[in-house]
Amino acid sequence: MKQIFNLFDFRQKVDFKIEILSGLTVALALIPEAIAFAMIAGLSPLTGLYAAFMVGLVTSIFGGRPGMISGATGAIAVVIVALAKQQGVEYIFATVILAGIIQAAAGFLRLGKFIRLVPHPVMFGFVNGLAIVIFLSQLDQFKQFDANGIATWLSGARLYVMLGLVALTMLVIWGLPRLTKAVPSSLVAILAVSGIVIGFGIDTKTVGDIASVQGGFPPFHIPQIPFNIETLRIIFPYALIVAGVGLIESLLTLNLIDEITETRGWGNKECVAQGAANIASGFFSGMGGCAMIGQSLINISSGARARLSGIVASVMLLIFIMFGASLVERLPMAALTGVMIMVSIGTFEWASLRTFKRMPKIDVMVMVVVTLITVLLHNLALAVLVGVIISALVFAWENAKRIRARKHIDEQGIKHYEIFGPLFFASVAAFNEKFDVQNDPDEIIVDFSESRVVDMSGIEALNKLTERYHKLGKTLHLRYLSADCRQLLHNANEIIEVNIIEDPTYKVLINKRKQ
Repeated sequence: MKQIFNLFDFRQKVDFKIEILSGLTVALALIPEAIAFAMIAGLSPLTGLYAAFMVGLVTSIFGGRPGMISGATGAIAVVIVALAKQQGVEYIFATVILAGIIQAAAGFLRLGKFIRLVPHPVMFGFVNGLAIVIFLSQLDQFKQFDANGIATWLSGARLYVMLGLVALTMLVIWGLPRLTKAVPSSLVAILAVSGIVIGFGIDTKTVGDIASVQGGFPPFHIPQIPFNIETLRIIFPYALIVAGVGLIESLLTLNLIDEITETRGWGNKECVAQGAANIASGFFSGMGGCAMIGQSLINISSGARARLSGIVASVMLLIFIMFGASLVERLPMAALTGVMIMVSIGTFEWASLRTFKRMPKIDVMVMVVVTLITVLLHNLALAVLVGVIISALVFAWENAKRIRARKHIDEQGIKHYEIFGPLFFASVAAFNEKFDVQNDPDEIIVDFSESRVVDMSGIEALNKLTERYHKLGKTLHLRYLSADCRQLLHNANEIIEVNIIEDPTYKVLINKRKQ
């Protein structure tokens, strides 16, 4: 029971001023992003804002990574845009609820540990790609729409004003920490630039120019859809992708914050929290979401380390929606754009560029491929999946080349093959090449004390090798198989036929530590 209900670590030293101010900064930065992502998905701005509030609040309280911020994201918006156009917003709510159930189930089944399979080059590519995406997304703020609704670049005085305000914001964020860290530099930059714009009546784009943020408390709403198999057939593929994208982005963000703060989060707990958050979001008129790396980095760089900052950000966002819309809508987009550009600069792993000549070429290729997929397709899950697959295939190929055999004939005329390296699908061909079936004596012993049979391909290779020797009237024995290898062969005893020499004195230590 303690593990379930011990949500807050009261032993943790919390700087309440930093946590509250960081939360306020994040809340201000959340507004334009939530609106933009809702509009990408073809939904109303309030749908994105409600998702940012609900997902952010639930994950801040129950999540596995204090200080991490969740909300409506572009990765989710890209997935659901087609469904929104074809079926409407009610199906979006149902999809988000089903995705939440899938995510919670993944957490309860402890599938979060599989994020450990993501190699470091993939992490570099993911972070660098996301940094570029964040930067490119800010370029939209330097555009305006003409009477025909066509976007054109700002020019003349409006462009110079925008550039000047963005530069001023970035300068404050960069310079203030060198003077004092008493308050988050991002918040000071937003307030300072907003004060200049409002005080001098400078004509520039504001939050209100994008969309109104005025609204009430998120209404409880059961999706108005037919509850039948046909509906499930429509929403399940989208829900599965939303769940996968959300978990991958959230767990990778969790890993990144772990590295920055030199602490460890709880992946499975985060999976359950993300699921619960999306279920709540679907029932409270939200578009769903996941961890937001940009907002999380704003929060962490401001000094926040506890759950309080995320809770403050969510609550303040709701207060802005319900009571402070008129003030928030006057904030200049230049200030928020400057904050996000600084986030993109801080997110990019500049050190990875210096490793190009030091890292193995295949790792550099994986990093570049993941970055390009992230930037060009805006599909983080696909980018990570492709990176993991390439890395896994390279790993399999490299291990396949390492299988070796040492050969000798004893005084009794029996030929021994001592195998080194794993026998699995990629090493089968090299394994078969080690044996001289035609010229070997009548009895052969294959020693697996330094090897192991990993999969069905390895089992079948042993079966085929036994048959090749049997056709020539020769006998092949397998020796020193570990317990797990013996179990594999025992499970397949109806489809293969091999000879195992029992050796009661030989044991293999198997690590049975629970994950």
